[in-house]
Amino acid sequence: MSDVVMLTRIRLARNLKKYPFPCKLNTAGKNEVVKTVIDAIKNSNSPLANDFDVLYVKDLTEAQRISLVETHLASPEFISDSAGRAIVLSKDREISIMLNEEDHIRLQVLKKGFELEKAFELADRLDTLLDENLDFAFDSKLGYLTQCPTNLGTGMRASVMLHLPALQSGKAVSRIAGNLQKLGLTIRGTYGEGTEPEGAMYQLSNQVTLGISEKSAIENLRNITTQLVNQEQNAQKRMIESIETQDKISRSLGILKSAKLISRDEAMSLLSNVRFGVITGELGGIYVNTIDRLISDIQPATMIVNKQENLTPQQRDIIRAEHIRTVLGREPRQP
Repeated sequence: MSDVVMLTRIRLARNLKKYPFPCKLNTAGKNEVVKTVIDAIKNSNSPLANDFDVLYVKDLTEAQRISLVETHLASPEFISDSAGRAIVLSKDREISIMLNEEDHIRLQVLKKGFELEKAFELADRLDTLLDENLDFAFDSKLGYLTQCPTNLGTGMRASVMLHLPALQSGKAVSRIAGNLQKLGLTIRGTYGEGTEPEGAMYQLSNQVTLGISEKSAIENLRNITTQLVNQEQNAQKRMIESIETQDKISRSLGILKSAKLISRDEAMSLLSNVRFGVITGELGGIYVNTIDRLISDIQPATMIVNKQENLTPQQRDIIRAEHIRTVLGREPRQP
């Protein structure tokens, strides 16, 4: 299952009763919200209490901001404005709390693989601990109050990152997307709403938050994800029998192991092909976790942050190619 499901995310939207929504708050008010939430974290018994980093968007470089999106710790909308915005991150980067995005608090938990229950359990525990020190905006009929009406109720968005090379190749994703809307789910690009799928990676998440419990939403997502995974795996079995598919996988690995220059887009496409080859057994001696780490490491802004220096596009292409050659050229080992 985790061969297809790369990542699980639970996100909770919360607002403080005392303050207007962020769209109606000036910078001073947003700064108050940030201080109030951080103080609540410090005073809680949460895993974050003594082990977290606070990053203020105004203090971050452009590369650092974009890297937060590339690593799924923040949304594109969050980094688009720096005034009164901050993000709280656990040391292991499993937990991130965006402050003053669309809502005062966007708490999210990330888990590798298909871990809906574990991710929700941690998010719910953090939410409860914060609730002890904060007064959330809540209505007995509408549930948690949010700036966007589509988040009213539980305020929860549960999502999984899926690698769907076979369904994408068969042009089945658009048909599936239409059917999912009828089931209260949506499938989007790699970085969520308004983004395109890259490397055949898609986000599947619940749309309905009002009139449905968190447990029901998660169960619905689990059931549909299981069906999608089965469809993808069946399509993979058919595709891998093709000599053309086998050739594409082998050529992709050959290029990645020998290229001296490689762009992000080309690398994403080739890594997707190699990942497909690994999970179908066409390629041996390479682990899925290795490919997943490479997908994260080769993103442009993340490379700049890791190198701690500005890099031209050509320098990135050289360093990216070298890093991929090094990782794929190592002796096989379980990561």
